[in-house]
Amino acid sequence: MQALLNGESTLIVTMIVAYIAFTSWLTLKLRSRTSDQFMTASRAMPAIVVGVLMMSEFVGAKSTVGTAQEAFQSGMAAGWAVLGASIGFLLFGLLMVKKLYNSGEYTISAAIAQKYGKSTMLTVSVIMIYALLLVNVGNYVSGAAAIATALHVSMPVAMCIIAAVSTFYYVFGGLKGVAWVTILHSAFKVVGVIIIFAVAMSLTGGIAPMQAKLPAYYFSWDGKIGFTTIFAWTFGTVGAIFSTQFIVQAVASTPSANDARKATFYAAAFCLPLGFLLALIGVAAKFLYPDMNSLYALPVFLEKMPPLASAFVTTSLVASIFVSVCTVALAIASLVVRDFYVPYWQPTPERELKMTRVFSIVIAIVPLFFVFFIPEILKLSFFTRALRLSITMVAMMGFYLPLFASNRGATAGLIGAAVSTTVWYLLGNPFGIDNMYIAAATPLVVMAIERLVMGHAPVATQAAQPNGLVERTST
Repeated sequence: MQALLNGESTLIVTMIVAYIAFTSWLTLKLRSRTSDQFMTASRAMPAIVVGVLMMSEFVGAKSTVGTAQEAFQSGMAAGWAVLGASIGFLLFGLLMVKKLYNSGEYTISAAIAQKYGKSTMLTVSVIMIYALLLVNVGNYVSGAAAIATALHVSMPVAMCIIAAVSTFYYVFGGLKGVAWVTILHSAFKVVGVIIIFAVAMSLTGGIAPMQAKLPAYYFSWDGKIGFTTIFAWTFGTVGAIFSTQFIVQAVASTPSANDARKATFYAAAFCLPLGFLLALIGVAAKFLYPDMNSLYALPVFLEKMPPLASAFVTTSLVASIFVSVCTVALAIASLVVRDFYVPYWQPTPERELKMTRVFSIVIAIVPLFFVFFIPEILKLSFFTRALRLSITMVAMMGFYLPLFASNRGATAGLIGAAVSTTVWYLLGNPFGIDNMYIAAATPLVVMAIERLVMGHAPVATQAAQPNGLVERTST
């Protein structure tokens, strides 16, 4: 990537710095002034804005570069990594979104508590916080690689830049500010991908020359990946969408359940073309540079652009990084405040907003600690998705199989899933069975056994009303 280190570097640095400065100013203008605005944007977000928010949560910097990289190696089937999100949002809108919205909650744990009880709520919250912290560790490292190259700084400095800028966005913006600034971030990202695609197609002469030269599997539906892996990708992504905290929070920011459903359909529609574009970019890179390191399947096209276009696309990748970090960190802050701080300290709305911002700063620092001292933790990224899938299984049983709505069974199932999935992962997925399937099956088995052995427990819905948990969805 030597082109990034020559004379055009000044232009790239200038554009990135200008972009950060402008979006920081915009965040201050749109900042949340109440706890309600911080957590749910006062339930006033248009469906299309929320759709963009949800799309950005699952098509971030890692997905953008990673899909192209996988397509370089395995063909167009790599697009399933993003297309799975499109399927997930469609199913989420059809099966779950109205139930979550009508719960009146903005955290997945509090919504589940209405079906099971408080101990299940706290278990879900702890598992989700842990999983999302690890997600942001990955976001910091993957984002730092791009920023370190663009700004000519070390990796630790780049990570600190990501932490500082992203923290400013969500500490002051909250969901209200992050939502509107994310529209700009996402616009940059999508236009950047389109520019890369256009450059790739101009260099290859279109799709036909690639089909003539590359092996046939590069244009088959399963490529070198295979059905089993594609199904695991899709299954895990669907499960993560159903339970990821920021998705639930974004849903809660819409004016009505119908708007929430529309938002999921918008998200599904936005993800669909991106999957195809990113896969074609990776295949084009294989056609043009077959011996290149696959990691550069997307960035390699920056060298083939005019300086201004290259600077714009680099800035779009940086914007994608900030979106990913902001949304995850905001979700963690919401869980900490809603499930732990508010119920036990019962603050005034003003005090709640102040402490939310304090917690947010701490949440930005924690991933840095793990990045600097425990870099191996990045290997657990798929494990975090499996953990979120286990939460989805418990939530679906609570909403659709109330016979199993036992606080004791749900809590035991979640803890059992966390332990069994961890052990299975550490053993290297014995017998070729992915830990994702262990995460999905364990809570179902544990809850079924609990129901058969202990008998029917009282449904928690009556015992765990939101007000009993000191709910505050408005101020």
